[in-house]
Amino acid sequence: MGVVKSSHCVYDAHYHIVFPVKYRKALLSPPVAAAIVEIAREIEERYDIVFEKIGTDGDHIHLLCSFHPKYGGSQIVGIFKSITAKQLFVRFPQLRKDLWGGEFWSDGYYLATVGTRGDWATVERYVANQGKTEGKTFQLTLWL
Repeated sequence: MGVVKSSHCVYDAHYHIVFPVKYRKALLSPPVAAAIVEIAREIEERYDIVFEKIGTDGDHIHLLCSFHPKYGGSQIVGIFKSITAKQLFVRFPQLRKDLWGGEFWSDGYYLATVGTRGDWATVERYVANQGKTEGKTFQLTLWL
């Protein structure tokens, strides 16, 4: 994806989000996973979110996404979980039999930022060296 320009900010932030199905049940079959991808495309249109990659592993899901800084990670997780759960129960009514209590996703999640411009050491070195220049800098004067 790259640098995104909005009305008041410019950003290039990517996140890796992981969360499991309730009770770690292996309910993410290929048809359910395909429906999740379809629902995610609808979420993209409504919110400032881009789901770059979506992967499932039977009982949990991985999202590689980018979203506007006006959202926090927990908000994105909440949006994704609530909309996909509701839609999955409508599209696959048999899922309700495997999950009691009306919840599809587990409460917890994992969230990490993903860098595209270098690893931690590179960024740490860049930040540490701010303000340090080779040689002496000179201030130009306008009037002599």
